[in-house]
Amino acid sequence: MRTYRTIMQEVQTIDHIYCDCCGREIQPEKEDFLHFAKEWGYLSHKDGDCHTWDICEACYDQWTSTFAKAK
Repeated sequence: MRTYRTIMQEVQTIDHIYCDCCGREIQPEKEDFLHFAKEWGYLSHKDGDCHTWDICEACYDQWTSTFAKAK
């Protein structure tokens, strides 16, 4: 048999999202954006660091336009 109790728990929710490149507020209900996270491994000089970013579509397009193109 199981018995239950109710507890109050504090939960963090997202209030606002801002582009980490241009600083503009992103409205996820109206536009898409890139969210990514990187946890650096042992072979990195950043071993154990975890970085996360939110990038709006305009900044994503500008950023990826600087990538080397495959030949």
